[in-house]
Amino acid sequence: MKMVFRWFGEGFDPVPLEYIRQIPGVSGVVPMLSDIPAGDVWPLERILAMKRRVEAHGLAMEVIESVNVHEDIKLGLPDRDQYISNYIATLENLGKAGVKVVCYNFMPVFDWVRTDLSHTLDDGSKVLYYDSAFVDGVDPEAFAKRFNAGSNGFSLPGWEPERLETLRRLFEQYKGMPEEELWRNLEYFLKAVIPAAERAGIKMAIHPDDPPWSVFGLLRIIKNEESLERLVGLVNSPSNGIALCSGALGADARNDIPSIVRRFGGMGRIPFAHVRNVMHTSGQGSHTTFYDAQHLSSMGSLDMYEIMRAYSDIDFEGYIRPDHGRMIWGESGRPGYGFYDRALGVSYLLGLWEALRKGKGMRA
Repeated sequence: MKMVFRWFGEGFDPVPLEYIRQIPGVSGVVPMLSDIPAGDVWPLERILAMKRRVEAHGLAMEVIESVNVHEDIKLGLPDRDQYISNYIATLENLGKAGVKVVCYNFMPVFDWVRTDLSHTLDDGSKVLYYDSAFVDGVDPEAFAKRFNAGSNGFSLPGWEPERLETLRRLFEQYKGMPEEELWRNLEYFLKAVIPAAERAGIKMAIHPDDPPWSVFGLLRIIKNEESLERLVGLVNSPSNGIALCSGALGADARNDIPSIVRRFGGMGRIPFAHVRNVMHTSGQGSHTTFYDAQHLSSMGSLDMYEIMRAYSDIDFEGYIRPDHGRMIWGESGRPGYGFYDRALGVSYLLGLWEALRKGKGMRA
């Protein structure tokens, strides 16, 4: 197992690489070229420049998150082949730079949704919070404006300005789309890019929908064990994998995360994992609320020990990172990506991993 840390790139992340290097056990970062719009080719020279900067701080750059999929691919529009060709060119360039895993998602319009980017808990820490009643009662455009107003000046992943500029048109285009059509468009995409990923030595890792249910009436198809089973069956290749996010899937209490880890990890289909906790604060029915909690098991609804034990049981050799850290100790920065809390999460997860591995008589 390799512990890595999310980093949004020079000028886009308030956390310097010098700080990340000081977190015990972190071997690399998971960056992206945040200024390149979805659908454009990532130039090799830009990728290599980012790699040199990362490696100059004693860190590796083997996982990229995210190479965003253009909406025209998800919609199945006539120009999707050009955007797929651009995606393949990006994969080829990333492969030349030694990248091993590319995380992506196939969520229409919004990559992830929370209704409060700075919800204050009793201890004074601030977290990402979701309330389905708020989503049900607000216009998506008004919601997007409110969302970006609370972003502390950062362009958040999945909420990039160029995407939001065409919000109304996108909603019209997705209106009435059957779930099966989105699945067909995902299959078309994967059948085109997975052979290229294989040639480049890259494993594609799809991130589950967050939250794993329809939001604003938009389709969500990567949401449970059944859908993950269908996903890996679309293209039978080790390069067609999952970025298993315990928090995204865990927002739905019906998802058994340890079982999902053992099933798909045992098939070699989890090259990358986000391991974090989530606290359910209301029932999983017509009114659902949750927040992205501290990593510690007792502070959320997920059993982090059992999740990490599942990874240990399959002798996981991929990449793991903490996710969606709180804002604590007076920190101000990119919502959901507090440095201090994610560093605490790294130490907690590595502590669990060491205990589990040594308990089996193995090296951590």
